[in-house]
Amino acid sequence: MGSSVALPGPSSRLKMVSAGAAHLLLFLLSGNLIPVAPTLEELPFQRAGGGGAAAPAKSRKRVFPAPHTEEPDPILEAYSYCNTPNRTEQAWEGHSPADYKLLSVQVMIRHGDRAPLYYIPKTKRPAIDCTLSASRKPSHQLLDSFIRHMAQGGRGHWEPPLGSVPRLPNHSACEMGELTQTGVVQHLRNGQLLHQAYARHRLLPPDWSPRQLWLETTGRSRTLQSGLAFLHGFLPDFDWSKVTARHQRSTLFCDAACDCPARNRHLEEEQRRQYRLRVGDAQLERTYADMAETLGLPTRQLRAANPIDSLLCQLCHDIPFPCAPAGAGGCLTMAQLAVIRRQQLDDGVDRRQAGLYHKYAVLAMYPYLNRTAARMERIARDNGAGRQARGGGEEVFTLSSAHDVTLAPLLSALGLEEPHLPRFAARVVFELWKSPKRRGGGKGAKGKDGEPFIRLLYNGEDVTFHASFCRSHERRAKQPLCPLKNFLSFVRRDMFGTVNATSYQEACYGRRG
Repeated sequence: MGSSVALPGPSSRLKMVSAGAAHLLLFLLSGNLIPVAPTLEELPFQRAGGGGAAAPAKSRKRVFPAPHTEEPDPILEAYSYCNTPNRTEQAWEGHSPADYKLLSVQVMIRHGDRAPLYYIPKTKRPAIDCTLSASRKPSHQLLDSFIRHMAQGGRGHWEPPLGSVPRLPNHSACEMGELTQTGVVQHLRNGQLLHQAYARHRLLPPDWSPRQLWLETTGRSRTLQSGLAFLHGFLPDFDWSKVTARHQRSTLFCDAACDCPARNRHLEEEQRRQYRLRVGDAQLERTYADMAETLGLPTRQLRAANPIDSLLCQLCHDIPFPCAPAGAGGCLTMAQLAVIRRQQLDDGVDRRQAGLYHKYAVLAMYPYLNRTAARMERIARDNGAGRQARGGGEEVFTLSSAHDVTLAPLLSALGLEEPHLPRFAARVVFELWKSPKRRGGGKGAKGKDGEPFIRLLYNGEDVTFHASFCRSHERRAKQPLCPLKNFLSFVRRDMFGTVNATSYQEACYGRRG
């Protein structure tokens, strides 16, 4: 038997868990968590002494490990999903070889901790407070200033309908899907981490222009509020007059390129695979039947209520699981949650092997990745030898506040296969770097301008050399970063190989263009 360790998060129900379980929470099964059509609304770097430059580490840390050979602990993974902000976090953002210049940073986040999206019939709503108070845990040193600063938001610029969305969660009894104080604190921490990581690089000058910062979000209050909390941590008391909050109508952030019939077909095939695996799991079906009997519900009604969503939120907030009405039945149990979680882990393995979700993900996230690549290419070009950056500069910092159904396909499209849903307040960071100018070959010869490179980070870990666009480069790289041209080639052609096409047009419509 393995050793035991204390849980990093809420611990009143489960004090000790197997130390062998090191994976995160699996991708949730419910089909309605993955939109069929766009929803409207490592190479770590070691710190170097003297001056703060960084040198490449000698070994590449595996952030996405090989498939496990022992049974993971489903409850430990559930706590990992909660991402309770009660521990010190190491972030590798901003680390680079000496003399490399940071040109831009593009961040996509999942919103922070929220109230359940679904409630289990015949049970009490979880008692979660969605007001903000610095005297209530978890808290943050920036929470009070965040609350005050949001009151000045009328000075900002808001694309419709964002101007009518609350800038702070404000219900003593959370509404469905509402951001909690934990979610606000998670993103204040995220923003502060990146503020500290990029401070010495002077990514945004003190007199930064509105053009240099780009903020976009879906129309849900939890994504807007998460983005604002992150931005306040990154730029405390930022100048509202320089900020425009832009609305993304689709959870896929696909702008005007959302139409893709083939993407929807791949997702429908994936959902059929998911359904077949789920209904074929006898233990899962017995568990749903037992849960329904406990609460006095038809099994079909319980399953339709997606109980895993509510149970996970209650786990994250250390709230007892639902019980039957007084005098009837009992309460739902941790063992039942573990069965559902175990089946989800099995599904994650099967999903990766089938490859259907990956095909969907490539087409779902191409528009976002294409915008990311184009922005990087423009910035690299404007910083080329003898060129002057345009007035006001490019968007050197962009923040996209999104959902699990955005980050999950983004990771899959990049080849960072995970069998679980991104945790609350997860972050993906694209960094654009420029290498030092190389010396000329002879006396008086001009040196050659530096080249652009990309780093990719997930939750603070460098995953560049695990991504599809740079795996082969790792074996022969003289540079500890990945050439930007690899990423550009991947987005514009190579990624479509998985769907037997060479372009987005061909992949979506079956014709070249």
